[in-house]
Amino acid sequence: MSSIIQLLPDHVANQIAAGEVVQRPASVVKELLENAIDAGATDVKLICKDAGKTLIQVIDNGKGMSVTDARLCFERHATSKIRKAEDLFDLHTKGFRGEALASIAAIAHVELKTKQDQDELGTHLVIEGSKFTSQEPSVLPKGTSFSVKNLFFNIPARRNFLKSDVVELRHIIDEFQRVTLAHSNIHFTLYHNGSELFNLPQSNLRQRIVNIFSGKTNEKLVPVHEKTEIVSIDGFIGKPEFAKKNKGEQFFFVNDRFIKSGYLHHAIMAAYEGLLKDGAQPSYFLYLNVPPHTIDINIHPTKTEIKFDDEHALYAILRSAVKHSLGQFNVAPVLDFERDATLDTPYSYQNKEADFPTIQVDSTFNPFADEKKTASVNSGNYKPKREVQSSSWESLYVGLKDTFEPQEMHFESEATINSLFSEAEIEKPKTVTYQIHKKYIVSPIKSGMLIIDQQRAHQRVLYEQFLTNITVHQANSQQLLFPITLYFSGNEMSLINELKSSLENTGFIFDGISQDSVVISGLPVTVSESEASIVLEQLVADLQDEIPDSSFSQIDSMAKSMAKSLAVKTGTLLTEVAQENLVNNLFGCKETSISPFNKPTFITLSVEDLDKKFSV
Repeated sequence: MSSIIQLLPDHVANQIAAGEVVQRPASVVKELLENAIDAGATDVKLICKDAGKTLIQVIDNGKGMSVTDARLCFERHATSKIRKAEDLFDLHTKGFRGEALASIAAIAHVELKTKQDQDELGTHLVIEGSKFTSQEPSVLPKGTSFSVKNLFFNIPARRNFLKSDVVELRHIIDEFQRVTLAHSNIHFTLYHNGSELFNLPQSNLRQRIVNIFSGKTNEKLVPVHEKTEIVSIDGFIGKPEFAKKNKGEQFFFVNDRFIKSGYLHHAIMAAYEGLLKDGAQPSYFLYLNVPPHTIDINIHPTKTEIKFDDEHALYAILRSAVKHSLGQFNVAPVLDFERDATLDTPYSYQNKEADFPTIQVDSTFNPFADEKKTASVNSGNYKPKREVQSSSWESLYVGLKDTFEPQEMHFESEATINSLFSEAEIEKPKTVTYQIHKKYIVSPIKSGMLIIDQQRAHQRVLYEQFLTNITVHQANSQQLLFPITLYFSGNEMSLINELKSSLENTGFIFDGISQDSVVISGLPVTVSESEASIVLEQLVADLQDEIPDSSFSQIDSMAKSMAKSLAVKTGTLLTEVAQENLVNNLFGCKETSISPFNKPTFITLSVEDLDKKFSV
């Protein structure tokens, strides 16, 4: 039998590897930015067009590459980061696999310009689908410029699976923020379609966080610092009152590398236990520094997952450090039964000498005197009050008539309304509903009983109300006496700007939209002032991954999100009137059997079903 196993050509192997390394334009941004940092750059520019589908360019002022390195860097498993297998457990660089540039070059048009400081001329390379089309010397500044054009040009199926420009740009911004937060000592700039989105100068960590997530972030940051033999923890956590519904401001960095860890996230949530509302997520920007030999980074091509040697100790230290910071800065209450807080000496009085009180005595005071002194010790111009003698009570009745004669009063006769039936014979129809476990509403019907899920039913009612108000009727708004200001991150503000017209159709009135906040002067009738931030945060969280291109799909997604936020929750006690209104409104909808999220709103138990339960 002939042999059937063959060695794949390099360009085929590179395309297979590209499926793991390059999932979307944001993956290319991550790899190129990390290469610029490994090159020792202090100024990095990121330029994108059409959310990275047309162009992704990274320009840095790093050490550059020689002619040989410029050609060799596009080969598979070619890297300058490691030399032997033991180096995998002593990594001080971002990359080490040697697959990123080879994978990118296999599925895009790549142009490389690089020059070292000691060289007079640099190198200009052009690659199209792993094929070198040109290489020539060129006059260039120190550093490297990577241009990736027409991503997935030779894999149309992958290009068709890309999301809209808004979604892909948001993923690029996410990767850009992860890299810039880990390196506040580097100047980063991001341009998209010719406009500047971020300009982050060299600064300390706190200022870098504020520059990325708006100026309001500064007042909600609580510093964290803990140093042990196992790990050194630095960074900031958010105050509990600023917690949000989404996880947009949660960052873990291990040795200046962004990671995702549900285990460490659970440690943070354990430290916030009792301080957060249901479903709220705290913000944190935590930097863990551990010995390189105690972690394994080579688990996934994206390098966002890390295996620790001693996860349990790390969990305990992280939880204690966060809890200590919350208590140290009076964010969390401290229980100490042996200490009286009212007896604490303020810091400003610790080194201050005590002053002797001055005593003033009125030597002329006589408690047995007949008349009270009219002059006080401190004031000499005091005038005594003039006593007013009350007249006799009989004077109140002087001038009144002795007799009172009431005038004759006339009343209009009441109209007599005849009825065919007496009031006793008229029986008003009464619908009886019951609430079970603050979750279900039971209503009797002719054939048996109806069991309704109150939360899903209310979601259906609100969903159809929002759709009707937006598409058919003009949405009503309630004006606020005092406009409210809500603060969001730059990523969330771009999404709100995209949804502004649709939100105005639902009844929101915006007085102004800035780079990090929105001013709202009017709300939909069904939204109270306290629910405005909840509705918008939930809307941003639900539409974070995808904004539908068509207007109807966008309206449908918004109606679902707002209905989910405003619907009565499980565990809410409803009055009999509220239960009846909910049942009547549900069966007044066009679709009554399922919620907006395709889950049943009610079930019916017939008498036959009940008889079967009791049959022996």
